[in-house]
Amino acid sequence: MQRQGHHPVAQPQPLDRVVIRFAGDSGDGMQLTGDRFTAEAAGLGNDIATLPNFPAEIRAPQGTLPGVSSFQLHFADFDIVTPGDRPDVLVAMNPAALKANLADLPRDGVIIVDTADFTKRNLSKIGWDSNPLEDGTLESYKVHALNLTHLATETVKPFGLTRKDASRTKNMFALGLLSWMYSRSLEGTISFLQRKFAGKPDIRDANIAAAQAGHAYGETTESFEFRYEVAPAPMKPGRYRQVSGNMATAYGLMAGAHKADMQLFLGSYPITPASDILHELSKRKDIGVVTFQAEDEIAGVAAALGASYGGALGVTSTSGPGILLKSETISLGVMTEIPLVIVNVQRAGPSTGMPTKTEQADLLQAIHGRNGEAPVPVIAAKSAIDCFDTAVEACRIAIKYRTPVIMLSDGYLANGSEPWRIPNLDDIAPIEPGYATEPNGTDAKDKPTFLPYDRDPETLARAFAIPGTPGLEHRIGGIEKAAGTGNVSYDPDNHDAMVRTRAAKIDGIVRDIPDVEVSDPSGRARVLVLGWGSTWGPITAAARRVRLSGRDVATAHLRHLNPMPANLGEVLRRYDRVIIPEMNLGQLASLIRSRYLVDVHSYSRVRGLPISLSELEQDLIAEIDQHTQEA
Repeated sequence: MQRQGHHPVAQPQPLDRVVIRFAGDSGDGMQLTGDRFTAEAAGLGNDIATLPNFPAEIRAPQGTLPGVSSFQLHFADFDIVTPGDRPDVLVAMNPAALKANLADLPRDGVIIVDTADFTKRNLSKIGWDSNPLEDGTLESYKVHALNLTHLATETVKPFGLTRKDASRTKNMFALGLLSWMYSRSLEGTISFLQRKFAGKPDIRDANIAAAQAGHAYGETTESFEFRYEVAPAPMKPGRYRQVSGNMATAYGLMAGAHKADMQLFLGSYPITPASDILHELSKRKDIGVVTFQAEDEIAGVAAALGASYGGALGVTSTSGPGILLKSETISLGVMTEIPLVIVNVQRAGPSTGMPTKTEQADLLQAIHGRNGEAPVPVIAAKSAIDCFDTAVEACRIAIKYRTPVIMLSDGYLANGSEPWRIPNLDDIAPIEPGYATEPNGTDAKDKPTFLPYDRDPETLARAFAIPGTPGLEHRIGGIEKAAGTGNVSYDPDNHDAMVRTRAAKIDGIVRDIPDVEVSDPSGRARVLVLGWGSTWGPITAAARRVRLSGRDVATAHLRHLNPMPANLGEVLRRYDRVIIPEMNLGQLASLIRSRYLVDVHSYSRVRGLPISLSELEQDLIAEIDQHTQEA
């Protein structure tokens, strides 16, 4: 018999993918809630991609639009490449969260909204004259209006919390409810809460109770007609863990130093959104990592360059404003030809800009942003997990070619998470530092001596001796070097030769760069979409949709931006039209036009958000259809 007031538990309905966005005040724990749901999804074997989005202010005014924090999660039973741009489900913890995110929700989307703060005062604070829960504003959506705050505080009454602490458990109640809706277990979350609040048993037990109550509410209430299930995604066998882009970058730097048998030294100054690289590496003293939190950006990079000169692998991490301050020391690294890795986690600028929002507008700065002729290799990660491989590659180039290397990530990759198949370190090729251990020339008296600017004939990398090596004493500094000896030189012809040699060294890295690969399943595409950095996800997802519509489109992606792959010019000339989506005003497009004399089309979006794959899909379809008609 069915108990009165209790609906039968239906078999979960299968779905292939879901996008959920949790939104609330910056103090409502939306990042924690989203992260916990993500961990449970990853534990069940779903493929995942996330997009945290939070205000720049440390504590924005409560209940205001600028104070809204959100966390978006896309989980699926197949390989996904973006966190989605339109949520299927919006969990809004107050009126501001609802208003700030409503436009992104498709018609018939699901809204779960906490009604506790829908007072006249709070509504007027965000410009709503009437209550959207009552005036028909939400009639096109599937709305579940619940007083989550009241439900949570009633649940945790026995634990004697303050009113403020009790209301904070509403995020766990919401997590429990969503976990029920999508057939997720709470075991991992309970274990997490037990660890996190081990020293605060009342807080621990209250949050666990709230999560369990939310799950039970979904089980027993009549409000929810269905529950759903997303099956695991097929993945290669191996050991997986969830990583953000910043964490993957930190691991890649450690792996690169390990493969070179060098101590890793990070000299860094905290800056959003790069700080987590410093945080993660500071935990790894157990494997010999040294971190130095400097007093400013200049001190951070100077310490890193000094560490490299001393035989360590020097790294510095920052964002665009920090790169400006570091540029003179990077130029010193170019002149002295010392390995140095600079990680730029790009954010929206200029100046302070929107420090918690993403952008790709530092490409020209990375390639040209130094005085004089000071070329450096520039490479960019395409996804959160690709930050690992890109960081290893940055270490390899810096060490082999004796040069600073700039690695570009961005806020989207840095904070987003994906499942990462942990690599076997034995599968990563060793990196040979090739330190000089004996004299490599003779002086004017025909005695053995060390020539610090004697070069490898293939790579043009200079000889590098660790300071203190007996018999290999030499001069170093920022003034122009005489070829071979490294003595100070003002000779015009020598300067011309050294400038050209340093440029040729960087150009020669192209020998180590794989040819750019084109994805064109049909082989009939006349339109090529070329990307770099984090546009890989939206481009890949949009191209999938375009092909499903019956149209042909080719895609290619660049990791190496200076120098670029040797076959890029030939690839570009194969297509009638080349489109370059970027989160800037066309910086790669400008470089491609000038280098290859190809009339590429710039597709620019500078909104502090990843490029919308839905918009890109429609725009590509329109472009392809127009080209077909013209042809």
